[in-house]
Amino acid sequence: MIDGGEATTEPDTDPGIALPTQQDARDDGRPEQGAPLLIPGETCWRVERATRFGIFVDAAGYFATLKRAVLQAERRVLFIGWDFDPRIRLDPLGGGRPEDDRLGAVLETAVQAEPRLEIGVLQWDLGMLRALGRGLKPIVLLDRRTPDRLTFTVDTHHPVGGAHHQKIVVIDDCLVFTGGIDVTADRWDTSDHTDANPHRRRPATGRVPGRLTGPWHDATSIMTGPAARAVAELARERWQSGTGERLEPIPESRDCWPQDVEPLLTDVDVAISRTHPEHGGTSLVHEVELLWLAAIAAAVRSIYVESQYFASRRIAEAIAERLREPDGPEVVVLNPWTADGWLSEKAMGTARARVLEIVREADVHDRFRLYTPVTEQREHIYVHAKVTVIDDRLLRLGSSNVNNRSMGLDTELDVAVEAVEGRPGADRLAATIVGIRDRLLAEHLGCEPDEVAAAVADTGSLVRGIERLRRPTGRSLVPFEPPELGPADRALAESELMDPEKTPNRWRRVERFFARRRKPRNRTRS
Repeated sequence: MIDGGEATTEPDTDPGIALPTQQDARDDGRPEQGAPLLIPGETCWRVERATRFGIFVDAAGYFATLKRAVLQAERRVLFIGWDFDPRIRLDPLGGGRPEDDRLGAVLETAVQAEPRLEIGVLQWDLGMLRALGRGLKPIVLLDRRTPDRLTFTVDTHHPVGGAHHQKIVVIDDCLVFTGGIDVTADRWDTSDHTDANPHRRRPATGRVPGRLTGPWHDATSIMTGPAARAVAELARERWQSGTGERLEPIPESRDCWPQDVEPLLTDVDVAISRTHPEHGGTSLVHEVELLWLAAIAAAVRSIYVESQYFASRRIAEAIAERLREPDGPEVVVLNPWTADGWLSEKAMGTARARVLEIVREADVHDRFRLYTPVTEQREHIYVHAKVTVIDDRLLRLGSSNVNNRSMGLDTELDVAVEAVEGRPGADRLAATIVGIRDRLLAEHLGCEPDEVAAAVADTGSLVRGIERLRRPTGRSLVPFEPPELGPADRALAESELMDPEKTPNRWRRVERFFARRRKPRNRTRS
């Protein structure tokens, strides 16, 4: 706990990660070299090899690639989602008739063209209520209007107040998309985030076009190989949990990587981290939170975060502890200006204001910033991406936000790659990890990635590099200042009534263990 500017750590409430043994502890106190953050059974479920791995920043490229992948599927397509809308267009920039480009029409075309193909859509049940509010027909009516091999269903198996928040699409068990982008309304946008893109529209019923929507920033991953088959296994487990139907794995292996997509990495280890709440006889899994804590503990120079929310007190207190260190890392967080909807802002906005007080009180060395991106005309861009970059060491993206529910109440899935010193290809992977961070910042700052890299290198600081590139007009990043909390909002934030902690406290044990795994500052590029 943080109290009066001093760190007073509560005892851990779970034994969790084992401390280093006598064999792997160092007597001289120097950091361990070549020790990974991604530990199966602790900070991740499994680490598997991806033959190809890539990232889509913003949904335009993802949706267009998804359309082609569905139309080329042979046996099975599974959509596991928080929200889903078959009326959205997938590739409005690709030409053709709009009605043929809608997701529902693409799914129907795919099953009609391939007699062996089955498509299943599993959506969180309360997410369907949101869809009904947008004018979508109920699931039972959708099922009646679609071919037999195209199934829509909802998943009701979750704790009270919990959500199935994973965003997964599996093609023939050989190609997987997973990350933060729901296949639903309001997500489509290009990385230009222009102020009035005519293709950025809500789906509409009938011939009347839907209303224009605002700019939206998001990210997801694509992969093939054993890592993809592992995610496919999780998707089948979710399908069985939600529907009672067991799906067998598809034994045939084929090269299903989209030919027009350039992989970011090849032959790379990918870690899969989950959140699964305690419910219906299953035990709590909180690998997502443990990876957050491990990454914060191990960071040397910089922590870069894009998240829809910044509301977890435990994560904030861990960051605050690192900010107090005289030689600790810089921390840069990108959020939307406000949460999506009044209720979310009431819950997450007040919590953000409270945890910002904790972090800023600890920021005695001026190493923390929270920004929101704006368009050329200074309209706020909604940040829905869930991306974290630690130094030149760890790249992580997925469905989890920096809030309590993502740590222990909702189902979540994150993937991560790590450059482990001493392993083959570590330097190339480290450069790629930093390159992704610079590419993201360049998008937000309206410049080129090389300019970001140069500014960070020239100033020797991520924060000062960003400040050098920020502009008072046009596309840029704007510092965020929370509104003053009134007594009722402060009480709501302190109570965590709308976003309760659901996990045992393991920060102190994690911090002791992973502090040994910090790379020396003079070896990091970031």
